[in-house]
Amino acid sequence: MRVLVVSAPLSGHVLPLLPLARALAEADHEILIATAADAATAARKQGLPVEDIAPDFDFAAIARGVALRHPWAAANKLFGTINAKLVDAVRDVTETFRPDVVVVEPLAVAGLIAAAGHGVPAVRHETNLLDGAELVQATAGPALRRLAIDRLPDPAAVIQVLPPSVVGPRPGWAMRYEPPAPAPLPSWLTETPALPRILVSRSTVAGSGNGNMMKALVAVAGSIDAEFVLVRPEPGLPPELPDNVRTIGWVSLDAVLPTCTGIVHHGGAGTVQAALAAGVPQLVVPGPGDRRHNAELVAEIGAGISAPLKGPSAEHLQRLITDDELRRVSVRIQDDLAIRPSPKDVAVQVATLAS
Repeated sequence: MRVLVVSAPLSGHVLPLLPLARALAEADHEILIATAADAATAARKQGLPVEDIAPDFDFAAIARGVALRHPWAAANKLFGTINAKLVDAVRDVTETFRPDVVVVEPLAVAGLIAAAGHGVPAVRHETNLLDGAELVQATAGPALRRLAIDRLPDPAAVIQVLPPSVVGPRPGWAMRYEPPAPAPLPSWLTETPALPRILVSRSTVAGSGNGNMMKALVAVAGSIDAEFVLVRPEPGLPPELPDNVRTIGWVSLDAVLPTCTGIVHHGGAGTVQAALAAGVPQLVVPGPGDRRHNAELVAEIGAGISAPLKGPSAEHLQRLITDDELRRVSVRIQDDLAIRPSPKDVAVQVATLAS
């Protein structure tokens, strides 16, 4: 069976698709990932074959001037524009590769359009905390209008990674979260520290972070009895950091989180899911697009705290460390995730669509 996996050209969008892609490849199915830019690089690092569908793709040029405060505006104006630009290339690779099944994330509707045009069953792989069907509806318009297509057919199947305890009941095949890109760690990060360890992570998308989230945290970190680890420190931090603040470049959050008491982050869907899978309470400083929704959802289900955009206070950080209820809820959701079928199990279900 040949499976085409289509992602928007951002690493945070392709990474959640890789566990299923690896499972399909390990089952001797032929896999091709169609994406571009940072996402193409991330997939290649995992040893998976990639078709770069937009060698000159420039996310910043498309995002510049687009207001992203509301998630549906982000889907329509930003990812709608991206898919309208990529739809021809995705149709071309579909024609050349001739897949038996197309797997897409909700913000890669160019893949759904290509699958429908070639009469191939499509699988929508949910990667977001927002409802995937609504994301597709919000995103598809520009590409459909460009091709004079009225509507997209429903996918042959939907994969749901998040349990009802997080997003409520949603139809589809259940699949558990698995780390998208396992990687070794420096030795000091593999050990559980004497003090509570708080991981601090910002967006992988240039220019769309949380302003001065890390700067605000560093300003109060010295008053907190904890170790803070800043992942990819943002520009503008003080040259001298408090003694309990350490920094590191890119690192696998999934690998570090088991040694952590909490995580402070920007509200990206992938980071939220990684923390839930690790059973680690979250302090979310929401950014644009879907990130405010994600922060509010984390707080609503009791797995974390939503902080102001200006950044976390000492009180927020102290609660993240000491609130036993946040940890209890986070561990319960971790258990909910762990009992779901594995990507290998779901790969078997995907294969039935090609028969």
